[in-house]
Amino acid sequence: MNLKIYHIPALLQESVGGLNIRPDGVYVDVTFGGGGHSKEILKRLGKNGRLLAFDQDEDAYQNHIPDPRFTFVKSNFRFLKNFLRYHRIDEVDGILADLGVSSHHFDDSDRGFSFRLPGDLDMRMNRLSRKTAADVLNEYSEEKLSDIFFFYGELKSARKIATAVSAYRRSKKIGTVSDFLEIMKPFAFREKENKTLAQAFQALRIEVNDELEALEEMLFQGLEMLKPGGRFSVISYHSLEDRLVK
Repeated sequence: MNLKIYHIPALLQESVGGLNIRPDGVYVDVTFGGGGHSKEILKRLGKNGRLLAFDQDEDAYQNHIPDPRFTFVKSNFRFLKNFLRYHRIDEVDGILADLGVSSHHFDDSDRGFSFRLPGDLDMRMNRLSRKTAADVLNEYSEEKLSDIFFFYGELKSARKIATAVSAYRRSKKIGTVSDFLEIMKPFAFREKENKTLAQAFQALRIEVNDELEALEEMLFQGLEMLKPGGRFSVISYHSLEDRLVK
């Protein structure tokens, strides 16, 4: 898989530079993705340095870096502490997290992350997980859907969207991106269409992957595993992530 196609790392120099890397240090990239940040960290490590990289998506393993200093962990970063202990690491010098969705996910119509591409409403980061975005829309109560769209998507029309979902699924099961776009038509006005749809898809993605709970767990564990004077470099993309990080 071509790294450039998979994902272009955000704020590469700034985020890695912020770690103030020691050549013999131990570092963790909790969002490996295309491996861009990990490769930059390895460039700055000496022969005795070490890097562990986490990613729950099996696609990311295809970007595995053949380097004896590198260890790939196929897991959600919410299990950071457990896997560090498994690899006999008690503390680390730095942790890097590039939150959000990689361009690879948005560009793959089979994953259902983008409202711009047709496909099934999946949105699972880990495809071994059971719950998909379609499951959320078909099975959750109207009240719970309203909460998801309001709190995770920050949509003022959350309650009306939930009601529309409930009405739609009474006559037809929701299964595709096109189905959800049909439901969203009355709420995605032309001047704010892309923003509204992005917020609605974000809400579903956060729920499917339990993103905020996982992030909170990783942040607490990461702080616990950092050495005194260690660095934690986090790139966040929306206000919900930002509040937790700060």
